[in-house]
Amino acid sequence: MFRSPRTFFGLDDEYIESVYEQFFYMKYYGGWSFTEAYNLPVKVRNWFVNKLTDQLNMEHEEMESMARQSKNSQKQYK
Repeated sequence: MFRSPRTFFGLDDEYIESVYEQFFYMKYYGGWSFTEAYNLPVKVRNWFVNKLTDQLNMEHEEMESMARQSKNSQKQYK
């Protein structure tokens, strides 16, 4: 018997991997458990991932801004 690749039914491997990456992201940066992330509706999970991404980007930009300010103030005192 021949086994054909999944082409119509089910989710493809790339989609499954992206979902697991979302789970990892939510677990690592957001403190969610796997079960909590798994049981969220897709739209709600995507909303949380987008908000978490926005928050982390904002924090990163703030840290870079503070580092630049610190370097500038150090140059003034030399």
